[in-house]
Amino acid sequence: MEAPPAANYTLMIRDLPMDLRPRQRLIYAGAGALNDAELLAIILRIGSKGENVIRMAERLLKQFGGIRGLALATFEEICRAHGMGEAKATQIKAALELGRRMLVAAPDERPQVRSPADVANLLMLEMGLLEQEHLRVVLLDTKNYVIRVSTVYAGSLNTAVVRVGEVFRDAIRANCASIIAVHNHPSGDPTPSPEDVRVTEQLVAAGKLLDIELLDHLVIGRNRYVSLKERGLGFR
Repeated sequence: MEAPPAANYTLMIRDLPMDLRPRQRLIYAGAGALNDAELLAIILRIGSKGENVIRMAERLLKQFGGIRGLALATFEEICRAHGMGEAKATQIKAALELGRRMLVAAPDERPQVRSPADVANLLMLEMGLLEQEHLRVVLLDTKNYVIRVSTVYAGSLNTAVVRVGEVFRDAIRANCASIIAVHNHPSGDPTPSPEDVRVTEQLVAAGKLLDIELLDHLVIGRNRYVSLKERGLGFR
């Protein structure tokens, strides 16, 4: 039996039947019906000599380990991939950044925090991609609804750098009932360090003085997180 036209990757997109072209499939079937390679092909627009854009998209996804790998790759790494260049790398990075910003905007829907997993689901996908260590504070009302998420630090997190007043500044202004501290480990391993525990102890003590409880401190890794409260680290 002959393979369908879509399986012959040497064909140009213009040679494919209209209903197999990614743009047309998106129009009549919706974006959700397309696989990752087809969506990436729409962003890339054109392939290279001897390789249509769908085949190029599949190769890139395999080379970088999927969409997440592309998001983690640097601009220069994408540029160096066969058939790529600044224009295509820019298109990919722009599309991924739009997706990231959508995730950041999601907290505006005021989710309620019932467990550490709720906070992790809110922030892990974005914070797990950060190349620097960031400390964020989730501001909560009396019913544990998220008021907003504030970024306090970007860089190395240690007791010499963290100023308790800055961590609680937005919480005081927003008249919060409680906060949850969240920071990431760019290494991908969320195991808390001794510095993480010391910072937690400082924040717990300050929260008692300010009457703003530190409910938890989460460390975010790659698709994993650790709750210091659940492990009894820094909380007494």
